[in-house]
Amino acid sequence: MTTKAQFLAVNIDCAEPRRLAEFYAAVFGYEIQYAEDTYAGIGDGTTSIYFQQNLDRKPAVWPGADKQFHLDVRVPDLEGAIRDYLELGATRPDFQPGEGKWVVLADPEGHLFCVCPPGGE
Repeated sequence: MTTKAQFLAVNIDCAEPRRLAEFYAAVFGYEIQYAEDTYAGIGDGTTSIYFQQNLDRKPAVWPGADKQFHLDVRVPDLEGAIRDYLELGATRPDFQPGEGKWVVLADPEGHLFCVCPPGGE
């Protein structure tokens, strides 16, 4: 294959793009590049995440087969990060498959993300 794509960004469907952009900007330390009620974007100059309004989106049941994606994040202090993200509006589902190796959280609109400790543990 000769045509290689360059990754530009990931788009996340949500009801409140501005709110979700603020949440993930705090989680990643990214700048809010653009924010309005129907579309928002954050980034660090290299990586971007966009948030697009979709009022019909329903969060997947966890655990369940409807989950289409999740994000993995690595943090220097697992318990501190979990505390911070919960204060920002994340929730902690009862089902935790990581057996203490990582923690599954859901952002304010129910998108799942795994919080992983440093060092590939």
